[in-house]
Amino acid sequence: MQDAYIQYFVRKPTRRSPIINRGYYARWASIRKLLLQFLEAGSSSNNQHKKQIVSLGAGFDTLFFQLQDENHAPHLVLEVDFKEVTSKKAIIIDTYEPLRAKLGSNSDISKEQGKIFSDHYKLLPADLRDLSSLDLILDQANIDPSLPTLILAECVLIYLDPDVSRALVQWAGKKFPNSIFIVYEQIHPDDGFGRQMLKNLESRGCPLLGLHDTPTLEAKIRRFIDHGWQRSEALDMDVIYNQHIDQKDRKRIERLELFDEFEEWHILQEHYCISYGINDQLGIFSCFGFQSREAKELSEGKKEDIDIHGRRQSPISCPINPYTAQ
Repeated sequence: MQDAYIQYFVRKPTRRSPIINRGYYARWASIRKLLLQFLEAGSSSNNQHKKQIVSLGAGFDTLFFQLQDENHAPHLVLEVDFKEVTSKKAIIIDTYEPLRAKLGSNSDISKEQGKIFSDHYKLLPADLRDLSSLDLILDQANIDPSLPTLILAECVLIYLDPDVSRALVQWAGKKFPNSIFIVYEQIHPDDGFGRQMLKNLESRGCPLLGLHDTPTLEAKIRRFIDHGWQRSEALDMDVIYNQHIDQKDRKRIERLELFDEFEEWHILQEHYCISYGINDQLGIFSCFGFQSREAKELSEGKKEDIDIHGRRQSPISCPINPYTAQ
């Protein structure tokens, strides 16, 4: 877990508790696993496709720069956020040569407007509540909706009014017929921990407007399925951390900072989740997702594949059941 570029966006490193650091690692490792699956999807075929990443509420994420270093960068990365954020990010990128150099020679940076245009990276301001502005931004960024596209929303939809988030999910589903929409956010607002979590965030002026609309893993799945997505999966971070993150790397991280707050750790992770919707017109995402026990049984012919509507599905040849919610 190395990031040579975060130093340019963080003025003064803050020392955080081991349990928080481990949570950040779990989030990073989980998203990265899915990201690499997306980038590798369809690579074994003779007809490989250019790919795109659209990051909603990208903040000061350094994903594009990391992927450039690793030679994993897709054809295009588009980052979207409020103008206050994109303007600051544009200033930072323009200020530091290691960042600016990654844009290539054909780049245009407007610090005042909070916009960056380059061949493979675009940074544009937008309000996610205004879908017409998102359509305009996609056109400005030369996004091709027919290309395989990964949409990222980490702790973004949960802060929007439920009607707005549902409209955004539906808009993306209609716009991108070959796409994966990954959402990382909170769940379970109605138990003791959840109520305290809500209270703490509200006291800081950050109410989770959408949490009661999608309080469970099943509700996260239903948000995608009910708004036009072909398949969906949702798992809480406790399950993902223990079952789907590389065990050797996980043990390495655990040795770096020891703690004995195991009950608190499990409760914290159970209140965060990753869900995703899949549209797969090209048929390249059939093996995308976390490989659960149920999916392995399915691939071995031990379990029938029943979708969320109770319909029997045809067998698949890879270990992934997109309707599993543990």
